[in-house]
Amino acid sequence: MKTLIFFFTFIAGMFLGRSQQLVYKPINPAFGGDTFNYQWLLSSANAQNQFDEKNDYSSLLDDLDGLDSFSESLNRQILSELSRKLFEDQFGEGSLQPGNYLFGSLYLQITTTAQGLMINILDTNTGEQSEIVIPN
Repeated sequence: MKTLIFFFTFIAGMFLGRSQQLVYKPINPAFGGDTFNYQWLLSSANAQNQFDEKNDYSSLLDDLDGLDSFSESLNRQILSELSRKLFEDQFGEGSLQPGNYLFGSLYLQITTTAQGLMINILDTNTGEQSEIVIPN
């Protein structure tokens, strides 16, 4: 009798039990969501924004005219070419060789490690130190 009741309950559960299909509906209007969510998303993003709008750097671009911009660009190119020539004179045409090098107030220590080529740069004036790893 118990088996018969269990069997009928199981059969009834099969016909009465229903499932539903899970459907993804995006929230963001940019990805197909409802356009009425735009204001809510914008206010939520503004509430989480940690940056101030007071720092407007557009005035920096207005101060430079074409001639100043050209002269700064020219100075950067000349300094870049000069530093490239200095490094070429010091290291030669080949790759960087392990050793210790001194460029003015910069002390470079180049070593080979299992990770690759490690370059430690020490500014003797300020004591600032940087480390660059060039992988193999």
